[in-house]
Amino acid sequence: MAITIATLGGGCFWCLEAVFQALAGVESVHSGYAGGQLANPTYQQICTGTTGHAEVVQIAFDDQVIDYETLLNVFFSLHDPTTRDRQGADVGSQYRSVIFHHDDQQRAVAESVVTRLNAGGLWPEPIVTQIEPVPTFYPAERYHRDYYRRYPTQGYCQAVIAPKLAKLRRSFRDLIVDEERRSA
Repeated sequence: MAITIATLGGGCFWCLEAVFQALAGVESVHSGYAGGQLANPTYQQICTGTTGHAEVVQIAFDDQVIDYETLLNVFFSLHDPTTRDRQGADVGSQYRSVIFHHDDQQRAVAESVVTRLNAGGLWPEPIVTQIEPVPTFYPAERYHRDYYRRYPTQGYCQAVIAPKLAKLRRSFRDLIVDEERRSA
């Protein structure tokens, strides 16, 4: 098994965490903050939009089961990469679409995927997702971890996360881990 790390931001990290946790080959998903100037930021500081951090997930995955390009295809299908500093009702630079690459190969794959998606005309506007070298990752506070799994009936989870998971099941059924295997 070859574990690789991906760091992605595309709106609220609760959404991304829930989606990537459902994929076969994903070993762990950690919500956190990256890309800002402040060391060890808190959620309250991030929410001001003044720290420069984005809400991100750091994904550890087995690249022999799921590759980086496939993760990016899922990422781009479940958020709007054409809106700068916003995802739906979530507004601010902390919600920007960003790929923090860990090496030159990830950068090249990310650039290739963006070029392919822009050429495919899936969105009426061009993709504005930032592609940058990975900065320091700061884990989110404990109460953010496994949010959807702990609170699936909470309003935000039902209104925002559940539809993304339904889309994942429709569009990427073959990538989803069997729940019976996951809980074993």
